[in-house]
Amino acid sequence: MIIGLPKEIKVKENRVALTDGGVASLVRRGHTVLVERGAGVGSGISDEAYVAAGARLVTVDEAWGAEMVVKVKEPIKQEYKYLRKGLLLFTYLHLAADQPLTDRLMESGTTGVAYETVQLADGSLPLLTPMSEVAGRLSVQAGAYHLQKPNGGLGVLLGGVPGVEPGKVTILGGGVVGTNAAKMAMGLGAQVTILDVNHRRLQYLDDVFGGRMVTLMSTEENIRKSIAQADLVIGGVLIPGAKAPHLITRDMLSLMKPGSVIVDVAVDQGGCVETIHATTHDDPTYVVDGVVHYGVANMPGAVPRTSTYALTNQTIRYALELADRGLEALTSNPSLLKGLNTFQGQCTNEGVAEAFGLKFVEPGQALRQVLV
Repeated sequence: MIIGLPKEIKVKENRVALTDGGVASLVRRGHTVLVERGAGVGSGISDEAYVAAGARLVTVDEAWGAEMVVKVKEPIKQEYKYLRKGLLLFTYLHLAADQPLTDRLMESGTTGVAYETVQLADGSLPLLTPMSEVAGRLSVQAGAYHLQKPNGGLGVLLGGVPGVEPGKVTILGGGVVGTNAAKMAMGLGAQVTILDVNHRRLQYLDDVFGGRMVTLMSTEENIRKSIAQADLVIGGVLIPGAKAPHLITRDMLSLMKPGSVIVDVAVDQGGCVETIHATTHDDPTYVVDGVVHYGVANMPGAVPRTSTYALTNQTIRYALELADRGLEALTSNPSLLKGLNTFQGQCTNEGVAEAFGLKFVEPGQALRQVLV
């Protein structure tokens, strides 16, 4: 198969979908890899390294002209022209929060396989996990920075100092993002409260962290009490493939301290805060009712040397399956099949269909129409 690796063009997105090692793995299996010139520079991977791995350096049009295109972030408007029938696109898509892209993928007939909805039998999301780990840890760094008075915050040091209480961090969601945020926040010495709807998850977190943080069931009452006390609130809620629920509504902001900070990691799925909208690394924050909102939708792009390698470690096995077997890889691997979001003009992800009132076609059924 011919695989294209275009350069990411989202604002300050320095990741690349494959390392030179990932490219070498594909080439060893007999595949042709077309790498857009400069695609890996932001992650510290030179064109020469890709060539040494067996890739061909090409233009952006040539990279997108491949049979399968592997990316990091969803196509943005400038890239819509490359979407077409017969293209297999393997990347993060987050369609439930992006109707224009959903419409374009369906109109073009593109086969869209989304990293974030590839799901193992135990419910875990292997291709979302590495970036959730990065984003969870970054959320505390970003929050601590914006809590500083010159950056618009209320002027709290999360770790405090002897004789002065530390900052208070409230984390919504005890999954991968929330757990990694908690590790970082407690490492800084902050007081941490984490909320989740799953009591068994809260038991696990209480055990793992030795009771050093407060665990609460995620009810509206507990959310209101927790955010009222918090200096930093981190949103880490996820419903795979679907739009995130609004756990913090506009009226709740009046409960929060002026200058407190919200970092909503769920913003690429619509956000779990009603007042959040996507921002960029160039202009990451804005203020609503005195509360600083941080909504960067590609947080891991700020640390590409870590993120690119962490991502390729997990995606390469699935990229190899798709390259080796094409659409048949989807039918033979139930986890990979769950990643199919659009196929020949059909919506094959239930969460996306529900978000936009589209007809949902079970992915296996959609593929059988073609492969039988």
